[in-house]
Amino acid sequence: MKATESPLRRLATALEAAGPLDAPARLVGRTARGTLSSQSVKDLLGGTWLGHAVHPIMTDLVIGSFVSASVLDLLGGDRDGTAAQRLLAVGIAAYGPTALTGVHDWADSEATDAGVRRVGLVHAASNAAGLALYIASLVARRGGDRGRGKLLALAGAGTMGAGGYLGGHLVLVQEVGVESAAERAV
Repeated sequence: MKATESPLRRLATALEAAGPLDAPARLVGRTARGTLSSQSVKDLLGGTWLGHAVHPIMTDLVIGSFVSASVLDLLGGDRDGTAAQRLLAVGIAAYGPTALTGVHDWADSEATDAGVRRVGLVHAASNAAGLALYIASLVARRGGDRGRGKLLALAGAGTMGAGGYLGGHLVLVQEVGVESAAERAV
């Protein structure tokens, strides 16, 4: 018996075929490859020094910080909400380097695979939209509107959740940044 395909899987499949995404994605990919062309930069961002891709490790810091802030929102944190604000600030600060490692991993693959090009662009855009919501959440909280801040954070979580699904699709289905045991043995 075949499992029913999830709505997010159908979305990822539809994005793989969405040709109108090619022009902006090619521009971003070409710019990224030009900017990140130094071998030392590629080695740093790609994790050569670590023997493992850096992007998945970095995403844990961003996602963990944001989700932890939402857990405090839902279950009750400290009285003034400072802990959630600090977690949001950590996630926001870690976002840039995390996105840069992701662009590095995507840029070489997008040049040769239209599906990767398209899904990667929407993955990045979803995460950027989620970041904007988390920034707005932090601004609202610091301005004294914790209720609005909590709602914006939940919206950010949903948006980044969809982006994270697409990131998983890039790795697990499209094998971006995946090096098989057979490739390592060569």
